[in-house]
Amino acid sequence: MTVTTDDLQWFGKQFDAIVDNIELVIQGKRRTIELATICLLSEGHALIEDVPGVGKTLLARSLARSIDCSFQRIQFTPDLLPSDVTGVSVWDRESAHFVFRPGPVFANVVLGDEINRASPKTQSALLEAMEERQVTVDAVTRPLGLPFMVVATQNPIEHEGTYPLPEAQLDRFMMRLGMGYPGREKELEMLDTHGHHSTLQDLEPVVDGADVLKMIDIAANVFVADAIKSYLVDLADATRNDPDLLLGASPRATLFMQRASRTNAATQGRDYVTPDDVKEMLHPVLNHRLILQPEAQMRGAGIQSIIDSISERVGVPGARANV
Repeated sequence: MTVTTDDLQWFGKQFDAIVDNIELVIQGKRRTIELATICLLSEGHALIEDVPGVGKTLLARSLARSIDCSFQRIQFTPDLLPSDVTGVSVWDRESAHFVFRPGPVFANVVLGDEINRASPKTQSALLEAMEERQVTVDAVTRPLGLPFMVVATQNPIEHEGTYPLPEAQLDRFMMRLGMGYPGREKELEMLDTHGHHSTLQDLEPVVDGADVLKMIDIAANVFVADAIKSYLVDLADATRNDPDLLLGASPRATLFMQRASRTNAATQGRDYVTPDDVKEMLHPVLNHRLILQPEAQMRGAGIQSIIDSISERVGVPGARANV
């Protein structure tokens, strides 16, 4: 598929419609909203991590309500079982055979609320769904509908009653996003808009599933030059060889950076990826995958500063010939 100017104009219009719609509920966090939408259109999953009460669940629900697709919420608790997520086969007395009752993961947008309050066993029930868009129960594999996105929220791991997500699951999230506190003016605006009732109830869909799939297809066909691909690999390789990092970026992370960069380029009306697109996606795509060496932790090093250092250290395409 060749991406045309008309395709990009339509894409930009639909993208802005989704973001503007969510902004009716979430004030002062446009870039976070844009990143969550980019994640959806890059066929990724988003992990929203922050302290309680800053709108993590509200963002996920607003994104789901902006799309005319099926939506399910899973409230993760310590006693939640894997079958509560994927579904279970039950005996039907009338037909005299087992009947599969699908779990909440069988939806286009799945909200995993406070995902790190469930045990690692239950958290891992999402692994197959997130990576392969399918669920296997009782040796029967069932495909999930498209589009499919998991939006998980979690409190910081130092909060009481939380379990750290295993690295294998963290790596399946394309992005980790933070909300942060709103500015003073936006918080005052929030008191007016949410003072009587939640504006979430007034939110109407602005796109449907077919529109989302078309946007995904447009983004997937944005051109990535060989030099940009080499740049992506160089960045990932730099994380694997950084002395302060115990664990660097996986090949999956490189693929996610490319997909997110393509979508970011499409939002800017371009049918090609630039190094700036890649740089804009570095932090949200990498910040939850990298693990510090114990010595670096003791020294007070931070993941964000290491990503910035790698971004500055790795030469961008076009500049390498001058180095």
